[in-house]
Amino acid sequence: MTPTTTEPIAARADEVWKVYGTGEARVVALRGVSAEFARGRFTAIMGPSGSGKSTLMHCLAGLDSVDRGTVHIGGTAVSGLGDKALTRLRRDRIGFIFQQFNLLPTLSAAENIKLPLDIAGRKPDQQWWDVVIDTVGLRDRLSHRPAQLSGGQQQRVACARALIGRPDVIFADEPTGNLDSRSGAEVLSFLRASVREHNQTIVMVTHDPVAASYADRVVFLADGQIVDELHGPTADTVLDTMKRLDTYGEPVML
Repeated sequence: MTPTTTEPIAARADEVWKVYGTGEARVVALRGVSAEFARGRFTAIMGPSGSGKSTLMHCLAGLDSVDRGTVHIGGTAVSGLGDKALTRLRRDRIGFIFQQFNLLPTLSAAENIKLPLDIAGRKPDQQWWDVVIDTVGLRDRLSHRPAQLSGGQQQRVACARALIGRPDVIFADEPTGNLDSRSGAEVLSFLRASVREHNQTIVMVTHDPVAASYADRVVFLADGQIVDELHGPTADTVLDTMKRLDTYGEPVML
């Protein structure tokens, strides 16, 4: 599927191929994938197990290299960057939200949120800090350590940490996978609000049709290729599409 977006682009993949292993162990995870992710939009990536959705996100985020094709964050070509330049790009222009939260247990919520800025030697803009903290609704929990927070609160801290540096794009890998439905809805509502109110760009991998329904657009992968997409998705339309894709090809990569 060729890119068709006319809006400013936060992230882009052009004819991306990714292969793991050799010989009989060779696995083609991505097969010439091209996709654009518009700035200020919330996009979900879905597909059957083995479709290549996590591989695509890791390549877009510079966490994994591509074998052929190119990846851009804004106007910067990620493919071919040296280690130092790639580290700066991930630190300064990309935010990450993971299923496991990845908070440091010895730091308070406030310290965890500030951590990427501390590593970069930057101080948070106070006005933006207040906006982020109020958006995640954790002002009365900032002195608490992760063990003193619920799962949903921990994930909202992780969301704030991803947002505080005003990155070009936030990549979220199954951000509600370890949460109950109520906590998951809180986190998804926060992500939706960060796009609607603060023009943030979010690319989220999920297997959950309800989570995907919070997005502006859903991109579907099967067998390492983009095979469909939905705009203005609902949980029902996402589920119907996933049912069709479950019979598409053989699983290639988890």
